[in-house]
Amino acid sequence: MQRRKFLKNTSAAGLSSILIAGNSVIAQTEKKNIPTDEFELNEVTIDMLQQYMQSGKYTSRRITEIYLKRIAAIDKNGPKLNAIIELNSDALSIADAMDAERKAGKLRGSMHGIPVLIKDNINTGDKMMTTAGASALEGNHAAKDAFIIQQLRNAGAVLLGKTNLSEWANFRSTRSSSGWSSRGGQTRNPYILERNPSGSSSGSGAAVSANLCTVAIGTETDGSVVSPSSVNGIVGIKPTVGLLSRSGIIPISSTQDTAGPMARTVKDAAILLGALTGVDDADAVTKNSDGKFLKDYTQGLNINSLQGKRIGIEKAFLDGNKQIVDVYKTAIDVLKNQGATIVEIELQKALSDMGNAEFLVLQYEFKDGVNKYLSTANAKVKTLKDVIDFNKQNEATAMPFFKQEILEMCEAKGDLNSSEYKEALSKTLRTRLIIDDIISDNKLDAICGVTNGLSWCIDLINGDYDTGFSYSTAAAMAGYPHITVPMGVVHNLPIGLSFIGGAYTEAQIISLAYAYEQATKKRTAPSFIKTSIPEI
Repeated sequence: MQRRKFLKNTSAAGLSSILIAGNSVIAQTEKKNIPTDEFELNEVTIDMLQQYMQSGKYTSRRITEIYLKRIAAIDKNGPKLNAIIELNSDALSIADAMDAERKAGKLRGSMHGIPVLIKDNINTGDKMMTTAGASALEGNHAAKDAFIIQQLRNAGAVLLGKTNLSEWANFRSTRSSSGWSSRGGQTRNPYILERNPSGSSSGSGAAVSANLCTVAIGTETDGSVVSPSSVNGIVGIKPTVGLLSRSGIIPISSTQDTAGPMARTVKDAAILLGALTGVDDADAVTKNSDGKFLKDYTQGLNINSLQGKRIGIEKAFLDGNKQIVDVYKTAIDVLKNQGATIVEIELQKALSDMGNAEFLVLQYEFKDGVNKYLSTANAKVKTLKDVIDFNKQNEATAMPFFKQEILEMCEAKGDLNSSEYKEALSKTLRTRLIIDDIISDNKLDAICGVTNGLSWCIDLINGDYDTGFSYSTAAAMAGYPHITVPMGVVHNLPIGLSFIGGAYTEAQIISLAYAYEQATKKRTAPSFIKTSIPEI
């Protein structure tokens, strides 16, 4: 979740000085030689791996071993991305089982034998812990898989390990650094190592981008899949709330939370999405997806999907950082050249009166959801208050840089019968009508905008700072689908283009994103550039 969007308390002068320093760093990096990465599975896709396993070039075990070696070389040593919080000691045995099934003629589908990394707020009923990056939850071994993990196992995937994240999915402090957790430390951006990978699915974004896995799973409340996907140069899908089950996932919000796939290509993200869908009795909201979800979101992929479509272009992003605006305008030209009709819209302006409503909703729902999760978890803390007390008692290790203001705000709230909560929720849910009306009035097939600004400098003392562009909030509050695709690079830092649609229009916006991706091929592998602050 992009906590910084709610809590912009940095002065304009302070922000300007940070940005100037950041630009100095970028200028220095461009003078350096960019290293060559000769990894044998660089930029490999699910289809390619299936072909390799079918031909006998590789087995699932061998692919898994290669990724484990890559993680040791890139994540724990070398550039030291710190994207992985824990490896799965059962990964090779799962791969062996999938190889045995393949040899016996049994194939479960496109995910058979494919290694996947899982964000560390999703239960896995195995030897790995589920902690949301919090030292307070160390030792929490889930009794069973989250529903989506069971779906993943049924599809034949290899659970490679857990990824680091912004602690408590970036819902702990008003001054946190995205990608930092007390259990996992700070994850870094693989393009420029002193830059932030964004959050809260920081490790998943960095790992996929750096080719530490084929695909990964993140979660989003507001921006936590699409933002790290954008700044790490990959594809991320935040589905309609209810398309994927949330049972077994450490929550923030019952109205906005969802898991989502993260991959280097639209097709790979679509394959993973289909493997995770299904109605779960333990998550009532998934019943709304019955008859609407697909098990194969690749069937509609078409390079000509933009032909004859009407795309709403967010007008607010036509101003601002000129280099980002130029990339955005180039993307708009591509949409036109692919046969789309462009209509300028002002979704950002329509949300201007939402004020503090979303943040209020999340505080109430976080307290309610976390207390319910902890009450049955195998953790030493059983309530949100226990977490707060643990952090105070272990301040040196649990809170060495920033504190827990948001946790304390949540604990101070009442229950979900509060009039303050109900009024705020009613306000945020108006977003659905706003999006529906914009789409209907303009006869749109999708809405597009800049996903997020460029990655900012890691700052454990002051926390994240705002970069001026973000397009996650509308779809997040509405619970509507959102996909981001690489749009370009500015100063060695990636930026994404968003496609947003109405409820359960995943197949449509994925197809549009695929057509854009195939027309542009803007994904570039990271170079792990290391910079230093120049003397001023």
